[in-house]
Amino acid sequence: MADPLQSSKRLPVLYSFRRCPYAIRARIAINQSNKAVELREVVLRDKPNHMTQLSPKATVPVLWLEDGNVIDESLEVMAWAANYSNWTSLPLNMVERDVVSRNDSAFKSHLDRYKYPNRYPNTNALDHREAALDILREIEATLNNNWLGGHQPTFTDIAILPFIRQFRGVDAQWFDNLEDIPKTISWTNRFLDWEGFKSAMIKYPQWKPGDSVITFGISSL
Repeated sequence: MADPLQSSKRLPVLYSFRRCPYAIRARIAINQSNKAVELREVVLRDKPNHMTQLSPKATVPVLWLEDGNVIDESLEVMAWAANYSNWTSLPLNMVERDVVSRNDSAFKSHLDRYKYPNRYPNTNALDHREAALDILREIEATLNNNWLGGHQPTFTDIAILPFIRQFRGVDAQWFDNLEDIPKTISWTNRFLDWEGFKSAMIKYPQWKPGDSVITFGISSL
């Protein structure tokens, strides 16, 4: 899908929304890679026409590559970025795949119903909070280092921690005082203090056609 505002030589374009956990993990992965993109920050109630033309499902992130191909699944954007870096190894092993899959299915479902109970009829938010916490208790049992894969953040850490951050954010005081997941609490706060996360959370204005290019990634450092 051509963009009349783009010349023939351009960076990949990433449509993103700062607070979306799917977009957060995509931005972190790109920031850890040897690639840069043009970042276009969107407002979800006012999505750019070009973004929805590229990806009719109209969710972020959407990555428009130099060759015109489109990646509109966040894990696939992460995998694309990982191909240009040495910060992680792919493919994931079976345990890692299971952790990411459960995060994106069961944990995300419980998170939504805990955070936004009014969107779901006959929903008890605290029941879903407890169900999500059960999943974190399982992760707690596997946390033997600073990160899931050792002493550096891995693909799996980056894939799931934006969602745990969102879970914590519903009631941070309650989360930070839980007694049965101390390693998970430390892991989450380590993520929040990590420069790789902070640099992916810089605020940018809503993108409009004709705006100057915002370069995001290695060449912008």
